[in-house]
Amino acid sequence: MDAALPTNPQPAALRGPILRSVRTLVGALLMIGCALGNAGEIHRGLGPSPDTIDIHRAQGLSAFNLLRDLHEGLLTRDAAGKPVAGIAREWTISDDGRSWTFELDRQARWSDGSAITADDFERGFARALKPETASPTAGWLEPIEAVEVLDRRRLEIRLKRRVPWFDELLTLPVTFPWPADGQALSSGPFRLVDRVPGARFELEKNPHYREADAVAADAIVWHVTEDPSAELARFRAGELHITESVPPGRHDWLKRELGDSLRVAPYLGSFYLVYNLGRPPFAGNPELREALSLAIDRDIIVERVLGTGELPAWRLVPPGLEGWPDTPPPEANIPRAARIERARELLEAAGYADKSLTIELRFNSSLAHRRLSAAVAAMWKQHLGISTTLVNEEWKVFVTNRRHGRITEIVRGGWIADWADPGNFLANFHSGSRLNYAFLRDDRFDRLLQRAERADGRERTRLLWQAEERLLERNAIVPLYYYVSRHLVAPEISGYEDNPMDIHLSRWLSL
Repeated sequence: MDAALPTNPQPAALRGPILRSVRTLVGALLMIGCALGNAGEIHRGLGPSPDTIDIHRAQGLSAFNLLRDLHEGLLTRDAAGKPVAGIAREWTISDDGRSWTFELDRQARWSDGSAITADDFERGFARALKPETASPTAGWLEPIEAVEVLDRRRLEIRLKRRVPWFDELLTLPVTFPWPADGQALSSGPFRLVDRVPGARFELEKNPHYREADAVAADAIVWHVTEDPSAELARFRAGELHITESVPPGRHDWLKRELGDSLRVAPYLGSFYLVYNLGRPPFAGNPELREALSLAIDRDIIVERVLGTGELPAWRLVPPGLEGWPDTPPPEANIPRAARIERARELLEAAGYADKSLTIELRFNSSLAHRRLSAAVAAMWKQHLGISTTLVNEEWKVFVTNRRHGRITEIVRGGWIADWADPGNFLANFHSGSRLNYAFLRDDRFDRLLQRAERADGRERTRLLWQAEERLLERNAIVPLYYYVSRHLVAPEISGYEDNPMDIHLSRWLSL
């Protein structure tokens, strides 16, 4: 007898409800079985597929989050996002703040069991600075004068000047050690065991990690999640424990449906648009650039398009940094109607009042970016009569086009603080920065940044404030909003702490 055929079939009216009940029961049993079989496996949303997982070539947030699980520097971050001892067991700082001497933890090992030595750190710094490496973050190492190996366990780093945020810099991938033969080894709490391009990265606990016994999770699976709505569906289905983001405009619904799983917190980050000042129509046309900025209603963007607590932005550097003035530029206080009128006057001064103009806005794949870009394009059309071509690209393609700038006009920009300092935001627009997607060349701006590097305290803050003022005068960017961190965290996750850096290393998490 064929087991697929029921010997006593139910009436058709009852068959549907019974089958649905059976499916529900089977699904629940499968989920219980999976949970029991993978009690130490945490599933996390990553966001876009990383541009690379090379510690010196990475620049995207998704890459950094993954690399912080695979590798560790002299210092690392605790669950609250603050710098703490990493591979360096202890360190001393000279009275002038320019000499840092580190003693490495004797238990520090690569994932093959070999010892991590001071030579590995010296080799890492050297590789980051080699032109052939083409590291987009090598400029962060500019304050370093020399790296000297004192012995296998001791390393000295000498600085050109005192750097207030140097401890935070030492938690970043560009400062991680590099193995002698360059093979793919991990220095952190997890090691990569498998990857499916565009889908996931599977990590397992590194048994040779210096504090392996204190790492609760046996495995971490980072899932590529380009679409927040799909990510939400996976979270609700139990496929993810932590999401990278949440869908825009659904804060109230998420709070009602998911309660305390929704985590929204202050975040040191800014979102903006970047003009390509190296090619038409924006090269040499500040009136057009300012007109486009004034025509955007930031309040509508944050309240109706995003709707998850973001703050409207008129400056680059976000609020909340110690000692940084919280003073908006004059245009922020102009009534909306007056701003639109001024935008139209500037458009006329730019020579486009009686001409049709189509511009291009390029962004990486994301529901939030699509919604925001469509809203911005609608405002430009309504208030200025300008048409916008929206170009949506996969992250790696977008990063490449943005970096080269040969075909870009306006690109999606944004920056999350790598360390809590305004200079971290402003340095990206120095003429020598590889992250200068505006292709800004401004001697006055560069000089202000250089003077700030040699200054301390209030004088340094004053110079950086003037540098930001100069950047805004040039209308190189269009600040739109300040970030908040937005995640869904399953109730069974422990060790997750909201923090302004929004850094959550998997080593602190447990189920």
